[in-house]
Parts: sequence; structure tokens; C-alpha cells
Amino acid sequence: MDSTSNEKSDEMPEFFREKKEKSVKKEPNKRTFDLKKKQTGTELAKKSETSLIDADFNRNKLFSKGINLMADEKLEDASHVFEMILRINPNDVDALLKLGYSRFHLEDYTESMRAYDKVLDIDVTNADAWNLKSLVYYERKVYGKALDCADKSIDSDPTFGMAWYNRSCYLSMLNQIPESLDALVRSIEIDVKNAKRAVKDKDFMNVRLEEGFKRIVEVVVIESLRQGYHTIGSIVWTTFLDKEDVINCLTRLMKKGLVVKHEKRQVWSTIDTYDLIPEMANKIGTIKRGMLGIPSKSLPKPTKSLKNLAEALQLIKSSIEEENVEKTIEYCNLFIDTEKCGQEMIDDYLEEHREVRLIKIRLKDKGTDFLQDNKKKMLSMFENMEISVTKKLRSDLARN
Repeated sequence: MDSTSNEKSDEMPEFFREKKEKSVKKEPNKRTFDLKKKQTGTELAKKSETSLIDADFNRNKLFSKGINLMADEKLEDASHVFEMILRINPNDVDALLKLGYSRFHLEDYTESMRAYDKVLDIDVTNADAWNLKSLVYYERKVYGKALDCADKSIDSDPTFGMAWYNRSCYLSMLNQIPESLDALVRSIEIDVKNAKRAVKDKDFMNVRLEEGFKRIVEVVVIESLRQGYHTIGSIVWTTFLDKEDVINCLTRLMKKGLVVKHEKRQVWSTIDTYDLIPEMANKIGTIKRGMLGIPSKSLPKPTKSLKNLAEALQLIKSSIEEENVEKTIEYCNLFIDTEKCGQEMIDDYLEEHREVRLIKIRLKDKGTDFLQDNKKKMLSMFENMEISVTKKLRSDLARN
């Protein structure tokens, strides 16, 4: 289960924050420094003396330190810092919640539960404590009690999207399918980001074949199209859906008359692209982007070369996945020929350039047998290249 942020979109509500993550986002350091203001030695001494006896100053300094330790995933150290705060004030709710969260990720569920129960002794309507307590029961696979805690969190805050999402997960685990879908829809109404999280959440295995869940997948794909991602590869990349799920979803959306399919001419071939029908695009608004989510605009030559290389990578990955030997050999030439992407490969990916030349030779000699035996290895190499090329593209475009 994951934890996310609550952001808003002008056109559509965005996806909801994750239930929990093993890595904790670093919170900004709230200390500010006024460089224009100079202080005398006496003033500094007075401030230092005051800070030593100011409980809030010491507490805030420790709290900030604990947050930073959590961000660095030093959860044991962070726990000790929050315990120091609780020596100053045993009823510090924020410190108790952070202590419980740290202990939870250290899999010390007993201490985590003790911290959350202490918060609820102070304030029985604390929605965060009830929701976090539900996660402890979830990890212990006590789904009935987890559901009860999620319900109490929602009672305290009916607009708490994370609690609705978790409630949906627990209901799915208890095989209460209609109720699970209802809770999931409610969480998506609060924040559409929840839909994106749900399509890959293993807790929803029991509901994946339900028509209601398929509609949630459609919401995710439509949102990807709205944001300017029009190829199957880019939709898979942005939504984390399986390729087969994306294809099936696009087929359903085309049958419903919400999406249209085109053939777009690339540098060396054609590729299928998908667009929302004009009426829907005008209704929800769209973002025009180029490949890989980059806004379309006139590109300088080095950036254009990277863009061509990115397109070639998508083509060869597709041919390898389909185990099409002839196409894979043809696309190998894109990386070898200096009039295409060869020079870029020699300049920045020399080892991969040599590897592609060997792959081409082996494919000519051994054909399908070589492709099947080395499929994973080849895909891994080209995927690593794609990550590198994408980073360079975004870096270049940020400077331009």
C-alpha cells in the first residue's frame, strides 16, 4: 500500500495520494535566513540564550531533524529524535504520528500501534491516526479490523481520499466486490490519481474483471491521452499498465466512439497513434506534446538526433517483443548507419553500438533461436538506453 500527495487539476481532479511508500519524501527545510539583516554579537548571544530555554525552538529543531532523517531513510535515528520530542511533550500529536510511521516502516508494528493509540487517546477523531492504524492491521492481514479503522477515519473526515482508497483495498481483500468498487469510485471522485494507483495495485486482483474496474482503467488511459501521450508505448510508460491492458482499453474506447486511431509517419516507418475525439478533447482539455511527453516545438539539431534515437529504440524494442527477426535486423541498421543514428551511437553509446552490430550478425546467422534466447538481454540493453536518452532529451529541452 502506498502514500501520495493531494494535488488539483483545472480540468480534472488528479490521482490520489498513495497509501504508503517504503521511501519517505523529504520535506522542505523550513528554516530561512535573512541575509540583509546583520546582528551584533550581543544580539546573537541573547538569541542563543533564548533558544536554549525555548521549548518550541528546541522542539521544532528536533522535528525538522527527524523529518530529514526520515527522508534519508534513517528511520531508526528518526525514531530516537521523535522520542526526544515526546520527552519534552508526551502529547505531541505530530511527533507521535511520525514516530508511529517510522516504526511501521521498520516493521515494528507493536510500537507503531502504541504510538497511534496514544494519538487516539488524545484525540479520538484524528483521521490520520485511524488510517495509519488500519495499515498496521493490513500488514498483519487482519483485514476486518483494518476496514473498521478505515471506516472510523472516514467518519472523522469524509473527504479523506487515502482512507477511501484503503477501505476499497480492504473490501477487495475480504471479497466484497461491489462495496470495494463503490469505495474506489468515491476515492477517485476525491482525487483521480487514485485510479492510476489502483490499476497496478495487487489488492484489486479480485475486481479486475469487473466492468466497473475496466471503466477505471479507461479513465487512466483517457487521462494519458489528454496529457498528450498518443502511442501505445508512451501510454504504457506513463500509466504503468500492461501493454495488453492498454490495447484492450483503447479497443473498447474506440468501440464507444471516444477515441480514434491514426497512422503517423515516423522517420523510418509508420506507427499507430490514438487521439480523443474532438468533442471530448474540447470538453476536458488536452496538452499537446511530442514524443516521450516533451512539448512539441522546433528542436535544435542535437536534440533532434536524440529524438530520432528515441524513436528508433521504440521500434526495435517492439520488433524484439514480437520476435520479428526481419524487422529487428532492419532496425539494427538504424543504430549502425552513420546517416541515421550511427554517429550518435558512436559518440555516446559506443559499447552499445558494438553490441548492436553483433546482434545483427547473430540474427542473420541463427535467426529466431538467437532472438528468443537473448530476448530479455536485448530488451534490457535498449530499455537502459531509452532511459538515458530520455534524460538527455529532457535536460536539453530544459536548457532550451
